[in-house]
Amino acid sequence: MTGGRTTGNGDCRSGNLASVSPPQRAPAEAVEDRVRRRLRELRTELGLTLQDVAERADLDVSTLSRLETGKRRLALDHIPVLAGALGVTADELLGAPPAGDPRVRQPPRRTDGLTLWPLSNRTGAARLHAFRMVISARRRRPPSRLAVHEGYDWMYVLDGRMRLLLGDDDFVIEPGEAVEFSTWTPHWFGVVDEPVEAIALFGPQGEEHHVHGTPR
Repeated sequence: MTGGRTTGNGDCRSGNLASVSPPQRAPAEAVEDRVRRRLRELRTELGLTLQDVAERADLDVSTLSRLETGKRRLALDHIPVLAGALGVTADELLGAPPAGDPRVRQPPRRTDGLTLWPLSNRTGAARLHAFRMVISARRRRPPSRLAVHEGYDWMYVLDGRMRLLLGDDDFVIEPGEAVEFSTWTPHWFGVVDEPVEAIALFGPQGEEHHVHGTPR
């Protein structure tokens, strides 16, 4: 052996992620590519900016950007740091998303005249969650005090007419109409007459407020 090169199985002492690729599997560079892709995917799914992840990982934004784009080599010690910043395990960051049944089979949540079916298997406090929502015909009368909490709500009415109170305003939302509003504004939604079916996007605060029932 000459010129400082190695032969046979790679030596992990360099700390490069490329050195952990097992024999007879995808080339080492493919492992790095997969981790970079997963880093971008997970960051986007969580709604995090490079600045957000860099602060959590105690890295410079420029360093994180170079790691994500391939302008800087990923080292082994980057993996647990980046995984922790994203709130996932190192295996989740290293590996491809597991294959399997892609259908969402989470049970509905029922509370306060609402039935909500999760439309994603993903969980996480920082991300938006989508629901198919049915508002019972019994939910007609608003409470004496309208709800106020941090965040935004977004809804698209599929069927029925939804009544939406925002502060002093009283709206009737028809099928095919969408609404979005700051939940810092006192608000409530129910039905005008018949049940309403809608698609709803709730952030973590809206989900905590609207989706706190027991699965049935």
